[in-house]
Amino acid sequence: MFITAVATQGRYGSSDWLSSYLLMFSDSGHNWRQYRQEDSIGFFPGNSNADSVVQYKLQQPAVARFLRLLPLDWNPSGRIGLRLETYGCPYTSDVVSLRRGGGGLVYRLSPGTRRTSKEVVSLKFKTQRNSGTLLQAEGHEGSSLHLELQRGKLLLLLREGRTPSSGPPRRLASLGSLLDDQHWHHVVLERRSTHLNLTVDKHTERVQLPAEFSQWDVEQVWRNTGKSHFQNSFHGCIENLLYNGQNLIELAKHNDHRVTGNVTFSCGESVSVAVTFPGPQSFLQMPWATPTTFRTWNKAGLLATFSLQQGGVAWLHLSDSRLQLIFPGVFAGSDLSDGQWHSVDLTSKRGHITISVDEEEGGVAHATPSFPISTGEGQVFFGGCPADADGPECRNLFDGFQGCMRLLTLDDRPVDLIAVQQRLLGNYSQLQIDMCGIMDRCSPSRCEHGGRCSQSWTVFHCNCSDSGYDGATCHSSVYEQSCEAYKHNGNTSGHFYIDVDGSGPIGPQLVYCNMTGNDTWMVIQHNNTELTRVRAPPGSSQHSVHFQYPSEEEQLQAAISQSEHCEQELSYHCRKGRRPLYENNIFRGSPFSWWLGGPGPGRVQTYWGGAQPGSQQCACGLQGDCVDPEHYCNCDADRMEWTEDSGLLTHKPSLPVRSLVLGDVQRPGSEAAYRVGPLLCRGDRNFWNAAFFDKETSYLHFPTFHGELSADISFLFKTTASFGVFLENLGIKDFIRIELSSSTQVIFSFDVGNGPLEVRVESSVPLNDNRWHRVRAERNVKEATLRLDDLPVATQEAPADGHFHLQLNSQLFIGGTASRQKGFRGCIRSLQLNGVTLDLEERAKITPGVRPGCPGHCSSYGSLCQNQGRCTERENGFHCDCSLSAFSGVFCQTEVSASFKSGTSVRYTFKEVYEVSRNSSALPSSIYSDATLRGENVSLSFRTSQSPALLLYVSSYYREYLALLINKHEAFLNWHFGSKIGCKWIFFPLFFVMLMSQRKPVDFQPHADRGVVR
Repeated sequence: MFITAVATQGRYGSSDWLSSYLLMFSDSGHNWRQYRQEDSIGFFPGNSNADSVVQYKLQQPAVARFLRLLPLDWNPSGRIGLRLETYGCPYTSDVVSLRRGGGGLVYRLSPGTRRTSKEVVSLKFKTQRNSGTLLQAEGHEGSSLHLELQRGKLLLLLREGRTPSSGPPRRLASLGSLLDDQHWHHVVLERRSTHLNLTVDKHTERVQLPAEFSQWDVEQVWRNTGKSHFQNSFHGCIENLLYNGQNLIELAKHNDHRVTGNVTFSCGESVSVAVTFPGPQSFLQMPWATPTTFRTWNKAGLLATFSLQQGGVAWLHLSDSRLQLIFPGVFAGSDLSDGQWHSVDLTSKRGHITISVDEEEGGVAHATPSFPISTGEGQVFFGGCPADADGPECRNLFDGFQGCMRLLTLDDRPVDLIAVQQRLLGNYSQLQIDMCGIMDRCSPSRCEHGGRCSQSWTVFHCNCSDSGYDGATCHSSVYEQSCEAYKHNGNTSGHFYIDVDGSGPIGPQLVYCNMTGNDTWMVIQHNNTELTRVRAPPGSSQHSVHFQYPSEEEQLQAAISQSEHCEQELSYHCRKGRRPLYENNIFRGSPFSWWLGGPGPGRVQTYWGGAQPGSQQCACGLQGDCVDPEHYCNCDADRMEWTEDSGLLTHKPSLPVRSLVLGDVQRPGSEAAYRVGPLLCRGDRNFWNAAFFDKETSYLHFPTFHGELSADISFLFKTTASFGVFLENLGIKDFIRIELSSSTQVIFSFDVGNGPLEVRVESSVPLNDNRWHRVRAERNVKEATLRLDDLPVATQEAPADGHFHLQLNSQLFIGGTASRQKGFRGCIRSLQLNGVTLDLEERAKITPGVRPGCPGHCSSYGSLCQNQGRCTERENGFHCDCSLSAFSGVFCQTEVSASFKSGTSVRYTFKEVYEVSRNSSALPSSIYSDATLRGENVSLSFRTSQSPALLLYVSSYYREYLALLINKHEAFLNWHFGSKIGCKWIFFPLFFVMLMSQRKPVDFQPHADRGVVR
């Protein structure tokens, strides 16, 4: 039956009803499978009274013959009571059984059959073997595609050749996990032209097909039928095998000539009853028995405890993924926590203990104790011990086993676990019998950006090392998105990794950030930025060169798009060169030289540096100063002397330069050289994108935010208000919100169906100080985090067994809410959701109550200006003015200094003699003779071991002077201004202040750090 919904009701006229339950399915009455919603929610809420009906539509319909409800909770004032109804429709099934040693199906298209651009193969399978070939599709020239089970995963492989000696196959895709669980799994292969979609159950992966499979023959091979040399055959059952809608099993039943093979039209696979140990308190007590196979994800756990005949207890324990028999001290096996089934055989004979783990693979260990050992009597505890056990037979010295066991043996006979379930044999607690509840939490992996997934029985973990991302699922980038952002963190020039889309799919790239000037430049080099002479290959009149950039294509284009301005130098030096395109404004034909630029391989460009796109000219053609006015480029003139066409390419869609094609370089006497500089970009269109909200009722709205499994939000804000909602998006029940709840607290709240959760960060300083503050919030399937400035991260773990899809359907509100209450007043800047920047400025231009942009950056970043540098406002950002400081650099952090050897000096001439002679002023000359200055400031610092020494000497053309000298621990100042002559001793560590005037006597006052002349 195809089950789509279930409904429950309590017992009529009673106080008996279920309040929660588990739902189980089976197609054989054994090997039950728990139904889970969203791959996580295991339980279903039930009834709250005996009369109302509670119905649940299954998100993924289930196909089953048997249904079971396991009560979890019920009315405490009554008993378990249930009325159950299922909804669905009939299900048609055609099945074949395949065994090792023979059997298989082969299907070939009839000759002349019309091929289509779309082909679909679908089937269901179940097996308890973790390896085997499901499907083989033959292509041309002996190549073939194989769909194979390997260690419980389904792999799509490409084999070159038809024999194993052809080499190992190439893996194209891998999907699914634990597919050897004896449950039906749905597989679809859909070919669309040159690509193929592989679907296993609910998960799909798209792969590009090799050219030889543009058309293919489909050949099903599960056993060696003489069509394949690969012996790893499938052992299990196949259901509803379809090729382009044709039921191949039904064709085989009717002996259709297109389908050949030897199969059994039923599924007679034996079912082994498994038992699950879900928690640390689970145990199974039996008379002497041994575990035959087990599977787990945990690296440690107690498999069995048993008594020895001569007294004492031995433990069969999983330690660091190896099996250890504690007492004699025997180890066997390795990597036993991989989720696969592993066989165990424990025997004792003549004082020898032998542990065989996966004996078929050679895993055998022996031990010879110094005293006789005999087993086979007493009780055996599997998985752990009872909570109240502390006797000699069983002690909880180790963590309990969490995993599955099957094929337990008692006196060399299988243990009837159904009898155990019915309490007819042994004793147990907190077990799930007749099912294996193992889950692969890493398939599909929730780890993003190449993070490596590992797991235990209950949780998964992402290893983000070397990925460039962090967080519970490796979602958030550890790098800034631009050089501009690094600058405003206080960094200076250097190499940095930038991640232009943050948590998006584009990875980080290494660039050089030049922060020495007013603008911050991102520099991306390529493989040849030097001036290079052109050497055409023999027999060719063209020279082609390709430029390789260290960044990937999508990284380059994203960096260019995000920048406010990009440029790249392109220069062409030539002697006796030709590049004729137009002559006297008349078209003369194709150019000899061109370049390619832009996305991908680039487009042909016929303009050159300094000209405009589409102009088909060089810079001199636009400026009208070419060496030959009949041409638009200097190198079109065909002259014997060297000339050049140089300039900057600034049209972003044409950048970067990918290739150069330089022609007409083989003529006698013709020479040329070229240079393509690095790609330079400045500005960050996203970093300064801001909006100002001046009312509590004002807001911006955007389309619904989609962050079902992972959502990260980052922005900067500044305000003088003590509360306000930064962001809100609602669903039917779900929501997400970030708000300033008080002048010192930010709250990140959301609901994904488990009830509202909040993450709070409290600041020790007010946040309404009109300075920029940074907020970063992230929510994923494992946890939610909130970061505020550089404060410690606040974390809220997600429920272990709960909903995790965030389902929103309304507009996204920025700076306010749908109710227009508690709106934010202030500035929001650089708002990004999952790496995508929202254009606040453009939306603010058309929204009343909101203004684009937000000035006033020195209040937040002014402290970055050092050494008396002054912060000056810019439209987007700020600038440190170092003109009144003896320092330079982006933050006035680089000292301007020089090292002098004995007898050396530096001389500055402020005005030439002839300029002074033309000056009619009779006033003493200063730095600028055409201006009357009231004072002059001089500041310096020094370090020396020489004494005496002259530090500073200033003179004018009117024989006035000032001299600063040092002698041991003293400084001596000597001067002559007009009619005033004087000197003064200055004692260290103080410097001096000297005041000068023609009307007043010179007055010296000691002062630290600088000298002032007035």
